[in-house]
Amino acid sequence: MSFAAVRRYAPQWSRQRSAGPLGLVERARDALRREMDATVDRWLGDDARRRIDGLAWHETAGGVDPFGFDPRVAKYAVVGARALYRDWFRAEVHGIENVPGGRVLLISNHSGQIPLDAMAIACALLLDRETPRFVRSMVEKWSATLPFVSVLFPRLGQIVGVPENCARLLEEEEAILVFPEGSRGISKPFSQRYRLTDFGIGFMRLALQTRTPIVPVAVVGAEEQYISIADLGRLARILGMPAFPVIPQLLLPGGFLPLPTKYRIYFGEPLKFTGDPDDEDAVIEDKAQVVKRTIQSMLNRGIKERTGIFR
Repeated sequence: MSFAAVRRYAPQWSRQRSAGPLGLVERARDALRREMDATVDRWLGDDARRRIDGLAWHETAGGVDPFGFDPRVAKYAVVGARALYRDWFRAEVHGIENVPGGRVLLISNHSGQIPLDAMAIACALLLDRETPRFVRSMVEKWSATLPFVSVLFPRLGQIVGVPENCARLLEEEEAILVFPEGSRGISKPFSQRYRLTDFGIGFMRLALQTRTPIVPVAVVGAEEQYISIADLGRLARILGMPAFPVIPQLLLPGGFLPLPTKYRIYFGEPLKFTGDPDDEDAVIEDKAQVVKRTIQSMLNRGIKERTGIFR
């Protein structure tokens, strides 16, 4: 809290001492929260604040939704995310008008060692779509075992990637972001950049079950933010991690910061599929391959159009 805020609220605290120490602590906490909220609102600016405040969610008695999403925490996170999105990665968005209202599955390539591509897609729909949308990302199940992360992700609206969670949110007309490559995609070595790995097919069964359109998404730029030269699979298994990439830049001063590559995000036209969600894997796989080929084509076109990694 700023010194000015302390001076502002100190008289109130002194007058409330009769309420006891617990009451004083609660009032101090509330004052600090109000000050933090006001600071965040100033940093966000009018447009971003209106966009966030205009979002709808299914609030429970605790101020969060049934999956743990807390709009206050998300607003704090948007301050840093917007700085990365606008100033560090200088994101350029194409075809965002292809994202419809109502339920939708956003299916994207995955890369970059840490999920900054998910952050960028979410920022695009929140900050650059004419009507802002809040996006839920399906995260790896193992993330629920990590200290701090297991609490933070739900507060930011992210959900563990199980079909029941996704189906429920789609029935509530939410936008869900899925990376069918999973950890295989995000931990690719530099030599395999922009080559899609195998897609899981769970997203296609969900699309058929819930009659949800699929918007293919291609992110160009994330592959180069952390350059991995190898994946120590045996060590990853020992540590219980999906991958253990070898990233030389982490050894340099400031190397934990991603390289300031330029992000280009492409949203394709919606794809609609029909059929039985309980069909054999081979039938579902054929449909999933249509999405994969579409995204690979979008990636190829985006790479061809760019004039450099950093511009």
